[in-house]
Amino acid sequence: MADAQSGHEKTLTSLLPALAGANLIYGLGMLESGVTIDYGQLVMDAEFARMIKFCVPGIPVSDETLSVDVIAEIGPFGDFLSHDDTYRGMRGQSRSQLIDRRVREEWTAAGSTSIYDRALAAARAILETHEPQPLSDDVAAELRRIIVEAERELGVGRG
Repeated sequence: MADAQSGHEKTLTSLLPALAGANLIYGLGMLESGVTIDYGQLVMDAEFARMIKFCVPGIPVSDETLSVDVIAEIGPFGDFLSHDDTYRGMRGQSRSQLIDRRVREEWTAAGSTSIYDRALAAARAILETHEPQPLSDDVAAELRRIIVEAERELGVGRG
């Protein structure tokens, strides 16, 4: 069974290579060196990958993003949280679907679920409800051609 620890470790081991320029995050859903695939872990890893992709381009730094005018307007010890600029800025942030940022009382009242519990529930919902879009006829034909050619080269298949 996966846990938040394995998710956190995977975030750290994916984030640094991504920031260094790697363009492939490998091993989503894998546990035990890839021996086991866990759907809850897969959903957690997909979220962590989205968050990493959000960070990779960097954080824009300008007078606008630093809210220089707002800081001058509000001044020391003022209320920045209720300012429209703060609301605009937070909407552009990465939004987690699994990380629960509620205060403990609200989290407890909602069932005290772990990130893994929420990820596993999301995975089950996907498995029960997702309907993939069918491949176009052109793509299906090209895949079939590649498979037939590979089977012929390997001497396997229906030939």
